Amino acid sequence: MRCWNLLLPLGLILGTLSCEKKSSEAGPGPAQSASATPAGTNTQIFQVKGVIVKLLPAEQIVHIQHEKIPGYMAAMTMPFAVKDTNELAGLNAGDAVTFRMLVTEDDGWIDQIKKLDGPAPVNKLPPNAPFRIVRDVEQLNLGDTLPEYHFTNQLGQAVSLSQFRGQALAITFVFTRCPFPTFCPLMSNNFRATQDALLKNPSAPTNWHLLTLTFDPEFDTPDKLKNYAAIYGCQPQHWSFLTGALIDVTALGEQFGLMFWRDPQTGISHNLRTIIVDAQGHVQKIITENKWTPTELVTEIVKAAQVGK
Repeated sequence: MRCWNLLLPLGLILGTLSCEKKSSEAGPGPAQSASATPAGTNTQIFQVKGVIVKLLPAEQIVHIQHEKIPGYMAAMTMPFAVKDTNELAGLNAGDAVTFRMLVTEDDGWIDQIKKLDGPAPVNKLPPNAPFRIVRDVEQLNLGDTLPEYHFTNQLGQAVSLSQFRGQALAITFVFTRCPFPTFCPLMSNNFRATQDALLKNPSAPTNWHLLTLTFDPEFDTPDKLKNYAAIYGCQPQHWSFLTGALIDVTALGEQFGLMFWRDPQTGISHNLRTIIVDAQGHVQKIITENKWTPTELVTEIVKAAQVGK
């Protein structure tokens, strides 16, 4: 049975990602946060300040609650990759730091992390934090049947999940304003590579479909999704970008452990999930984070497409 519940903001939950893409009207920021692009490269460099939330040296990851980066993205809490774990030596959760953020077309990381003197600033929830109504849904596990939901695709067409029965499905979640290359853009790039690999392989199955759902439906209208889909070479017969009622996007995401929240001060916070559903409508695999490759996804889709044959 489903009931209605109230969910508090998730923006301060550790391990979530948070990002907001710059607007076309964004002007240049102050010198300490400005981007510098070295001659002959496509690398953007930003000087940023923040507070360490969590250190994961074995994974070469540090979670930092950082300030707004003018002209690039809002203040947020997010995990950053480090190339050299020596960068994390002597640092602890709660330390205020300054660091250099480097961004290429398909990668992003930080270095030159330096501890700052003085107490670290602490961000608090706004006194009148917003609420949202969500469904109380059950977690889905491997082998469970994908529930029915209704959305709208980038062409303005009504879409129901049940219409894909008989096809292997890969589902992921993004929002179009996310700028950091290893978050939402990576999910879309990986789906593009998966689509292209399957279409170019004459021995690949044809009963498959990719679904990319936005968790920013207020902004991500079908027209915006159509433009975004074109950037990634979407073939609509095999790849749909979906928007819909926030309560439905939330319910489906939470059934797979996806958490997201839009905070007026810190943008959209979220983790990552990619799901493979077999041709009989059963959950075959749930992938967390962003470490999977298109090759791995192709293998799962081929396997899922053959179920029931």
